[in-house]
Amino acid sequence: MKILAVIPARAGSKGIPNKNIRIIGGHPLIYYSIKNALNSKLITDVIVSTDSPEVRIIAEQMGAKCKWRNEKLCGDAITLDAVIADAIPTDDLFDYVVTMQPTSPTLEVETLDKAIHYAIDNDLDTVISAINNPHLSWGEKDGKKIPNYKKRLNRQYLPPCYLETGAFVISKRNVITPETRIGSKVDVFELSEREAVDVDTFEDLKLVSSLLKKEKVAIYVNGNNKRGIGHIYRALEIADEFFVKPDIYYDINQTDVKVFGNTTHVLKPVNGIAELFEICRHENYTIFINDILTTSIDYMIGLRSCLPNAKIINFEDDGEGAHKADLIFNALYQNSEIPQMYAGEKFYICGKTFTFYEPIKIKDKVKRVFIAFGGADPQNYSDRLLNIVCKPEYKNYHFIVVLGRAKYNVEQLLKYNKYENIEVLYDVKNMPEIMTSCDIAYTSRGRTGYELALLGIPSIAMAQNHREEKHGFVCNENGFNYIGLNPEDEIIEANLKMYLNLSKTSRQHFQDILLSHDLKNGRRRVMALINNI
Repeated sequence: MKILAVIPARAGSKGIPNKNIRIIGGHPLIYYSIKNALNSKLITDVIVSTDSPEVRIIAEQMGAKCKWRNEKLCGDAITLDAVIADAIPTDDLFDYVVTMQPTSPTLEVETLDKAIHYAIDNDLDTVISAINNPHLSWGEKDGKKIPNYKKRLNRQYLPPCYLETGAFVISKRNVITPETRIGSKVDVFELSEREAVDVDTFEDLKLVSSLLKKEKVAIYVNGNNKRGIGHIYRALEIADEFFVKPDIYYDINQTDVKVFGNTTHVLKPVNGIAELFEICRHENYTIFINDILTTSIDYMIGLRSCLPNAKIINFEDDGEGAHKADLIFNALYQNSEIPQMYAGEKFYICGKTFTFYEPIKIKDKVKRVFIAFGGADPQNYSDRLLNIVCKPEYKNYHFIVVLGRAKYNVEQLLKYNKYENIEVLYDVKNMPEIMTSCDIAYTSRGRTGYELALLGIPSIAMAQNHREEKHGFVCNENGFNYIGLNPEDEIIEANLKMYLNLSKTSRQHFQDILLSHDLKNGRRRVMALINNI
């Protein structure tokens, strides 16, 4: 069986100048249609009909034949039927002719071949590419707008509505004339949304440019009581930044799936690194993100061997494996000796809701105190502060204590809600709202410190472990009162009393320092660097 593909590609596009030869995804737009036609297992001949010298060069260099289009067939009013009929050689017998527009670069060759098989197997005269896109729509009759439906239904319950795309029209040779390519036995072949894009506007160009990247993203993240769960929060924030749905892996030996909370992202448990590597060998990830605290050289070499072409990005990695990553971000440290590491608060990724809140107004007196030590609180600072603030001498202050998803003794601490001036909350969803209701805060040196700084809340901070002692942003110089790792209760209480009695002027001074840092644009900086490597 002989099957001819004809690709019409005239010059002189007015909407998008030089559209067919614009470089998209590293190739001219027409390249993708020619490549699909040449790579098809069923198409035997490929002809490009054109009046463009540039298109002719591209086509012939790729191995396609060219039919120089007569000027009479290049006008805006000329139908495609006449162009296709003109391009078919008269000295050769073809069973089918496939019209392939150069403006459908996202079509896959496997889909094209399935459609041709569908036409042959069902002895169809014509098969047209289409997308099923039902919507409530309106028409016009006698000058009035009228609905094209009898009953309003949600989209998923509407009858099919197939819209033609420009990807292909498959026609038996004997039905093609200068007036038509449509025979009596006609069907449509449904495409996915990704493959159905026609490039007609500059917005379409942007869309196909993104689709042609074929990004496939994976994130490996772990969080628990010892490690903290700031990694989990950040991974979910980063996952939202891609135009694909990343696979988020976690080790069942290190992470309880509950710490992810309610998310519709794809969570994939693995039982150790060996299983993760085995999966990666069969997945063509283009971006792989590690948010696992510390990587080893062996881990990174193993990962790179599984994904030799992927961009590997690590967050908060101070291990030897960091040297093997393409990019490292560490907002908690201030300096880096590795060229590909970006350190400091400029690369902190704040939660989306925090960007909608203004800093607090400094009041004359302190009345409300916010207390939170991340998702885990391994030093049990929450417990110790609750034991302090339940004393009668603090009854005139209101304390809000937020416990994270990885805290162990939540039920025991919730009992402190019996005190009128104490609220103990667990796994809250409205953190910035709660924070901005308070005048001062007590926290650790992780993610929560950045959030408090972003809202301009004067804060006392303690380190949770030796690693947190190295964190640079939450410090006295940046407007915090940092009192070290695991201080005695008397020191914790003395600093609390000091902040409860700080003057408005002093608290305003601390807020001014806190707000001098640009913490809202870290997400933009991080993604710009990821997208440009």
